[in-house]
Amino acid sequence: ALAIAETPRDLLRALAEAGSGGSAAFLADPEILEAGEAAPDRTQTLVEVLEWHARRHPGRRHVLFHGDGEPEELTYGELLRRARAAAQGIRAGGLERGQAVGLMLPSGLDYFVAFFGVLLAGGVPVPLYPPARRSQIEDHLRRQAGILATAQAGLLITFGDVLPLARLLRAQVPEVRRVTTVAELSTAPRASSPAGHPEEPAPPQPEDVAFLQFTSGSTGNPKGVILTHANLLANLRALGQVAEIRPDDVVVSWLPLYHDMGLIGAWMGSLYFGLPLILMSPLAFLARPSRWLQAIHHHRGTISAAPNFAYELCAAKIPDEELQGLDLSSWRTAFNGAEPVSPEAIRRFTERFAPYGFQEGMMTPVYGLAENSLAVTFQVPGRPPRIDAVRREPFQRGDRAEPAAPGDPAALHFVSCGPPIPTVQVRIVDGTGNEAGERRVGRLQFRSPSATSGYFRNPEATRRLFHGDWLDSGDLAYIAEGELYLTGRVKDMIIRAGRNLYPQEIEEAVGAIPGIRKGCVAAFGSADPATGTERLVILAETRERDEAALERLRQAVQDTAVDLLGTPADDVVLAPPQTVLKTSSGKIRRQASRELYEGGRIGKGGTALWWQLVRLAGSGLSTRLSRRARVLGDYLYAARVYFVVALVALPAWAAMTLTPGTSRRRRLARRAARLLARAGGMFPRVHGLLDDDGPRLLVANHQSYLDGILLTAALPARFAYVVKRELENAPGAGGFLRRLGTVFVERFDPAQSAGESRKVLDALRAGDSVVIFPEGTFQRQPGLLPFRMGAFLVAAEAGVPVVPVTIHGTRSMLRDEGFFFRRGTPQVTVGPALHPEGTGWDAAVCLRDAARREILSHCGEPDLGAGG
Repeated sequence: ALAIAETPRDLLRALAEAGSGGSAAFLADPEILEAGEAAPDRTQTLVEVLEWHARRHPGRRHVLFHGDGEPEELTYGELLRRARAAAQGIRAGGLERGQAVGLMLPSGLDYFVAFFGVLLAGGVPVPLYPPARRSQIEDHLRRQAGILATAQAGLLITFGDVLPLARLLRAQVPEVRRVTTVAELSTAPRASSPAGHPEEPAPPQPEDVAFLQFTSGSTGNPKGVILTHANLLANLRALGQVAEIRPDDVVVSWLPLYHDMGLIGAWMGSLYFGLPLILMSPLAFLARPSRWLQAIHHHRGTISAAPNFAYELCAAKIPDEELQGLDLSSWRTAFNGAEPVSPEAIRRFTERFAPYGFQEGMMTPVYGLAENSLAVTFQVPGRPPRIDAVRREPFQRGDRAEPAAPGDPAALHFVSCGPPIPTVQVRIVDGTGNEAGERRVGRLQFRSPSATSGYFRNPEATRRLFHGDWLDSGDLAYIAEGELYLTGRVKDMIIRAGRNLYPQEIEEAVGAIPGIRKGCVAAFGSADPATGTERLVILAETRERDEAALERLRQAVQDTAVDLLGTPADDVVLAPPQTVLKTSSGKIRRQASRELYEGGRIGKGGTALWWQLVRLAGSGLSTRLSRRARVLGDYLYAARVYFVVALVALPAWAAMTLTPGTSRRRRLARRAARLLARAGGMFPRVHGLLDDDGPRLLVANHQSYLDGILLTAALPARFAYVVKRELENAPGAGGFLRRLGTVFVERFDPAQSAGESRKVLDALRAGDSVVIFPEGTFQRQPGLLPFRMGAFLVAAEAGVPVVPVTIHGTRSMLRDEGFFFRRGTPQVTVGPALHPEGTGWDAAVCLRDAARREILSHCGEPDLGAGG
């Protein structure tokens, strides 16, 4: 009701139709749950973790979900069984291995089934948050369409209530071929197996992508954080160590499952350590915050997490009558993270719930972010939060967090998030990129085994993220006595009159003014078009409509700004509820609110739902027409390529039979390949130079049947190719290749066939340079396969340099088992020559590893194995 209500009448209608469940639904008869058991260290993927638990204790409770009706239980065995059924339905729809699948599902058991169903089907889950308010449907769906398009999701799994809206997304995103529900997937017919392909995909590997966590977009457009199974398990194991996870722990959570704190911390953490997870909907918490605390009481919860605003909400809004009989003494660790931690919120919550068994040491401020899988720093368990008071003037005028004198009324207060967890390193760097000293504010950077490799299909954002092997968090912080203190976001800081202003302090203080909606204030800087300087704008929500009351509130806001900053705000905007934009996790979207302000759209009111749907449908129609135009263009391009092949290849083949001399025939083949590539619009961009000093053994990655043609066009005409023997007698191709001096081999690996090695040695000693694809084959799915040793043993024995060449872009232009040419811009990167250091196996291994590293750094595809 809170999600969709637009008027008081909507709320009254919902209340009239609701059941009469009492506020003390959880309080009676605390439940004692069976102790858990953590997965062993040998489990390397989330799938292995689930399978281990399902074998070890299939009937043990994994999740108990409190929804609208009776609680629903999900055991480990039941989750695996249902996920396998969903995986069959996903595979039946033609999902390719490694392809993204959108999950637009509310909290509930179906979410876990869909998540593991996607993993078991060989896909990559992409969590999305479901639509919230009708007045923001259009904005919501456009944001989700952007995520689906970036992820190139081929499937969207959702639920019945929003299925019609989800189908509008399909019209917006051409890549989404199917929109379905978990129920439909579980009853779909079993996927048929194409000839030569296994029906079930290979199990995921530790370095495979476990899911894409799109950032909530509080400081910009959402970016897809790539998280592998290895990343996640490394973080969970380190977190378990520092948090002192015990077998008898019970996790209670209402956090949304599309956000890393709820998805990784609450669910994946409870899964790995075998702890029961008591789950409820975020809307259930917002409607009645006491339900969260009652669930901790009833299930004797020991671990529960929430953002700072949730502790504020509980302290301020829960009436005493809903707390009668409440016992929070079992609560051992109350994580506080996902947004800046307020010292006042900690104090108010602790004082309010101390009579109910909550102790000061239970509150555990933490810091983490999706780019590190979750946790970065963690306060010492059981210790009361450490609050640091710093002098205001040096802090705002410069970058110094100097300790304030006791009782300093102007002091700023920051909460320690603790030292880094095991395996994580952090540092603070100043504006020059050098590491800052103790108590100096700067950009927070980190590195760890759980850190992401970058943002999916966003090389520019990935480039900004990395500084060597350190990742930039985008946060400002300082370190004192080994502990981390966050001060704000880099993009949110307002620079005014030479002072650094942090919006969180302003927002919290303004939110405390009677008449202003707490948690609904945004402070941001906006460029003054007249002077070019940055103006301080405070946007605050209020329900007041009387002009005199509004003027009093504006003056109260300005008085607060002067008290805090010594200067008034340039503009105070009082707006109706639901004006300040927030992310799915409740963070203030300051940049989006600034755009709203600068566009003059404050207080304009929401667009009617029917008109939003009409605009979305119209946009979808435009998208479909554009899609059909692209499809027509694709067919015309493919026809063009086939025409060019017929026009060039047939005369070239005929000329090859008449031209004497291998060298002449190779020059003719090169001219034909270059003509075909240019006329077909696929001539490669070549990076790097190939020296002409003697024979070379060139090794290249293999993506497509186009590779040989494009290498012939890009390289000098002196190269012979090593190809599989099946082509020697292929109609048409065999004679053509023989006349070019091609070396035909079986599986080229001297460990298996010394005769194959001799053929290549003879070619090199005859002065030929040779091209070999050491992967031995190629496949539909992206990824660099292991390199076979044969080529490198030959190079070491012959004493010839190895030149690594990277081919990029041909896989998508002509897929394995496909005959449909697609547009693309292939690239060929010639690496530096690698000279063998000695002969024998060890020298060959060094050549192989160096060549593979060079190719892997340019191919833009995942590593599917390290040689051998």
